[in-house]
Amino acid sequence: MQQPPPPSYLDDLNPSQREAVEAVEGAVLVLAGAGTGKTRVLTTRLVHLIQTHQVFPSQILSVTFTNKAALEMKERVAETLGQPVEGWWLGTFHALAARMLRYHCPLVGLESNYTILDPDDQIRLLKQIMEAENIDTKKWAPKMLISIINRWKDRALVPDDVSLDDVGDVANGKMLHLYRLYQNRLKALNACDFGDLLLHMITIFKDMDNQVLADYHRRFRYIMVDEYQDTNVAQYLWLRLLAQGTGNICCVGDDDQSIYGWRGAEVGNILKFEQDFVGAKVIRLEQNYRSTGHILATASGIISYNQGRLGKTLWSEQEQGEKVKLRGLWDGQAEARWITEEIEQLQRQQWPLSQIAILVRASFLMREFEEQFIKQNIPYRVIGGARFYERLEIRDALAYLRLVAQPSDDLALERIINTPKRGIGSTTVQNLQTHARTYSMSLYVAIQDMAQRGELRAKVNATLMALVDSFERWKSLVETLPHAELATQILEESGYIQMWKDDKSPDSAGRVENLKELINAMQDFDSLPEFLEHIALVMDNQDNKSRDQVTIMTLHGAKGLEFDAVFLPGWEDGLFPSQRSLDELGNKGLEEERRLAYVGITRARKRSTITYAANRRMYGSWISSIPSRFVDELPAPSIEVETETGLYKPQDKTPSYGQTYTPRTGDNFSGKNNDLINKLIQERRGGKTQTTSPSFQKDNRITHPKFGEGTVVHVEGNKLDIQFDAGEMKRVLGSFVEKFEE
Repeated sequence: MQQPPPPSYLDDLNPSQREAVEAVEGAVLVLAGAGTGKTRVLTTRLVHLIQTHQVFPSQILSVTFTNKAALEMKERVAETLGQPVEGWWLGTFHALAARMLRYHCPLVGLESNYTILDPDDQIRLLKQIMEAENIDTKKWAPKMLISIINRWKDRALVPDDVSLDDVGDVANGKMLHLYRLYQNRLKALNACDFGDLLLHMITIFKDMDNQVLADYHRRFRYIMVDEYQDTNVAQYLWLRLLAQGTGNICCVGDDDQSIYGWRGAEVGNILKFEQDFVGAKVIRLEQNYRSTGHILATASGIISYNQGRLGKTLWSEQEQGEKVKLRGLWDGQAEARWITEEIEQLQRQQWPLSQIAILVRASFLMREFEEQFIKQNIPYRVIGGARFYERLEIRDALAYLRLVAQPSDDLALERIINTPKRGIGSTTVQNLQTHARTYSMSLYVAIQDMAQRGELRAKVNATLMALVDSFERWKSLVETLPHAELATQILEESGYIQMWKDDKSPDSAGRVENLKELINAMQDFDSLPEFLEHIALVMDNQDNKSRDQVTIMTLHGAKGLEFDAVFLPGWEDGLFPSQRSLDELGNKGLEEERRLAYVGITRARKRSTITYAANRRMYGSWISSIPSRFVDELPAPSIEVETETGLYKPQDKTPSYGQTYTPRTGDNFSGKNNDLINKLIQERRGGKTQTTSPSFQKDNRITHPKFGEGTVVHVEGNKLDIQFDAGEMKRVLGSFVEKFEE
């Protein structure tokens, strides 16, 4: 009997893609490399189940990570089938869990009309609980404590599951007690938060009426999961419990693109798939349809250094194309100028700006590129955040500086009068505004006038006059103190920088870095008025409506996107890989950083360019930088190396750069840290330099290649707590610093 021809929707699939579509029974892991047609496989697999296996859409549980991905999948399937598809279970983890919980919420003490709290409501609720428990909400920010609770929920931990080791002295040792009170309060309000959606369903599946889980086992014949490498523990457990039914689960993901560990993703979920589902079939999608051969070889070469991976090698039928360009430059400003010139050259060659991207590891690196683009009139957009001078913390800082330069700037005063919080409410501000309008004076003068008239309450009067006194003192220093130093003093004495240091939200560290970058930017100008005039012109020029714009964004934000040309600046140790990741997570952090490098390189279709700078201005002084260890992991046959004279190149036997910029006093450069930097480079590249670190004691003076000079304040084995002269307290390994005598 002659076999019927294969369905037409399989015609355009390559052999691996087709295998992934047709392998519908049992557990299947599809390792989908970057640009290998993952979405096509997912949608075609759904069509195949419906068309060939007589499966109703309602019998398929299909999980995505975003609503956008779910909508795109639904539209593609409907287009292929030629009709809309209704009744299926397709959506994000939270959306699907919420749909289930509506049916079963009484089992966890909720009514069917329960509400889902947004993050702001969560914080307000916990703050109320903390105040009732007499826990200082200034010392222990509710936002920080909510993030701890959310992390516990991401790990599927109810209060009874939390280990005392996870609590420590947070909230005076009452963190676990607060978690219990918070959960009880949610139940009393007939509410839950996003973490509860999965947590409650796991509780129902595991600990209560097992008939519920059995019903879902009968309902879902097939389970499909997208971006499996990004799942956290709770998502993993929810899926594992549901997959115990038929065992027909297909997870699609890429272990080499797992870059969200900082928000709870567990790369181990995908690495242990074959252990979790014995007999699972693993299918590798390795044919790339996006990038040229040299780009793929570079990405494959660097990711091969990771030990925690299942392994695959991307290849393409496209031409080899241009080699990946590696460029070493003297400093961050030269890097921004050079990349801008490269983009201008591409523009002259008719490359659309919309197909060019700059991908950075840290958002503060964007500022110099924005400055260069404005100077050269190159349209650009910042994705995933505001432009540098539009960011909240920068606008606040500029308001302080504007008020020092011009005390009659009412808008600036209104912005910072209660930032950081000083107990100045809206009623006081309204009274000041009324007084200012009545007597035709500025708000700054109105404060002094109302204080003199005795029209302010004693506490408010003392607070506002202290603020005025501070501004008078800062104004007196404008002519004598370098303006960058004055700005640092203003932001420190006002408490503004400390406000963000105390803030425990995930973006607070980035805001502090941006404020430091603002100080760096000021040093390019001769005076505070000149700098403020420059900012006014920059803001005026940012209203560019052109759709053809260069994209600037972080590497994390770029996942899933692609461009013809990609520039990857800042490949220096401490920046990339991130020192914070290395300090907090060790080798696990290093491997995630390397996956981030892989993601960055594979965003490019035709041209990928990596740059590093020998020096960067950090914390008001020039500091030398070591090229990222990833630089030496780039495969030489696919790399074209260009560096400025005297700078380190990969495979150099005697690296020669590392001189430290001192604050500019006539462009004289100090080579103080050069020997240490060369030593570190040789150690990393397998040199025979002595690696035993000297013994350290409290109060030793040291120098670090990135953070400069500092004083040891605590020694724990080879780990040193160092108070750096630039103001930062950091823990570093003794092998990365050198003692010196002053």
